Amino acid sequence: MSGELRVAIFGESYLPYLSGVTIATDALARGLTDAGHRVLLVVPRPAVEPPEPMPDEPAVAWLPSYQGPPPAPPGYRIPLPLPSDALREARDFQPDIVHAQSPFVSGLMARRTARTVGAPLVFTHHTRFGDYRHYLGPLAAPGGALMSAYLRRFWLGCAAIIAPGSELAAEIAEEVGRRARPLVRAIPTGLDLDRIAALPEGHPRREAGWTPGVDYVVASVGRLAREKSVDVLLDAFARAAEGRPKLRFLLVGAGPLEEMARGRAQRPDLRGRLFVTGQQSRDHALSLVKACELFAFASRTETQGLVLAEALACGVPVVALEGPGVRDTVRDGVDGMIVPRDPESAAPDRLASALVALASDPERRDTMARNAREGAARFALQRRIGEVVELYRETLASR
Repeated sequence: MSGELRVAIFGESYLPYLSGVTIATDALARGLTDAGHRVLLVVPRPAVEPPEPMPDEPAVAWLPSYQGPPPAPPGYRIPLPLPSDALREARDFQPDIVHAQSPFVSGLMARRTARTVGAPLVFTHHTRFGDYRHYLGPLAAPGGALMSAYLRRFWLGCAAIIAPGSELAAEIAEEVGRRARPLVRAIPTGLDLDRIAALPEGHPRREAGWTPGVDYVVASVGRLAREKSVDVLLDAFARAAEGRPKLRFLLVGAGPLEEMARGRAQRPDLRGRLFVTGQQSRDHALSLVKACELFAFASRTETQGLVLAEALACGVPVVALEGPGVRDTVRDGVDGMIVPRDPESAAPDRLASALVALASDPERRDTMARNAREGAARFALQRRIGEVVELYRETLASR
C-alpha cells in the first residue's frame, strides 16, 4: 500500500500540558501531516478553550476530560470514557491506522474505534509504568502485578507496538513471545531540528543572578519527582561544586519535589549555586539549555530520555547515569559521558566526578559539543516519521 494514509492518533494527555508523551504525540501528528498524510488527533480537551487548528496543522477532535486526581500534576487532563462527538468524528474519519499513545482510557477508546472501522491498532509504549508503583504506597506490589498483566493483554490486542528505546522494545518482544503479531519496533521520538536551531540562546546567568562569562553552568530539565532521581542530581552537583567554586546548577522543571529542591538551594553548600526555575515552556527551557556548558541526567525511568536528544541537539554535552534509553541517545565519549549507576550509593560521587572532569577540560567539552551538533541529524523528525510510516505499511500489508 502506498500513497496517503489516514491516521487517528488517540492520546491520554495533550498540550498545553508538557511531558515527553505530549511532546511525542504532537511531533508524530505534525510529522505525519508534513509528510502528506491525513491526521486526526483524538485527545482530551484542555481546561482553557483551545485555538482552532491552522489549515496546515493536524485536525483535532476534543474528548470530554477532567483534571486528573493526585498525583497527577495540575493541567493533566484525562479523557472521560463516555460516548462523544470526538469518538463519532474518529469513526467517520475512517482511518487506515488507529495509533494509541496510552493503554488506558484513550487506549481502550482507540481499540474500540479500530475494531469498529476495521483498522489495525498501533500502540506506542511511552512510559515504564512499573517505575511509578511507589505512588501506590502499600498497594505497590499487587498494583505492579496487575499492571503487568493488564499491559500484556493490551499489547496482544495490538497489530504493532512502538517502543522509543531498544531496551524496552526487547523487553516487550520477549514478553509477548514468538507470535505473528504484534510487530514490535524501536523508533525513538524525532525532533524538529530546524526549530531547535532557530531558538536564541537564553540568559540563565541573568535569570539566576550569576556572573556572565565567569560561572560554568550545568543544566538539567525534567519533572521534579522521585523517579527522576532529583536527589541524586542535587547530591552529585553539591559534591562537584566542592572543588569547583564557579560551578552553577540550573534545574528546569516543576513537580512534587520542587519545594524540596528550593529548600536545598538555601543550604550552605548550594546557596547561590542552585537555581530552580519552576515550570517553563519547552522553547524557553531549551533556550536556557543552549546557553549552558553541560547537561546532567539521572532519571531511572525513561524509555528514550527525550531531553537527552534535545540537549545534544542544542550542542550541549551530556553527563548521564546509566539507565534505560540512555545509550540509544548519548554516544559515550563522543558527545557525552555515561556513568555506571550501580551501586546506587556511589552514583552521586560518580556523576560528580564526571561533571568535574568535563568542567576541568574545556577542550574535550568543546569537542563533545561540536560532535553533539554535528550528530544531531540522527534525531531528525522526518527520519523517525519515515520509520513509523514504514511500520504502518508493513502492518497493513500483513493483515
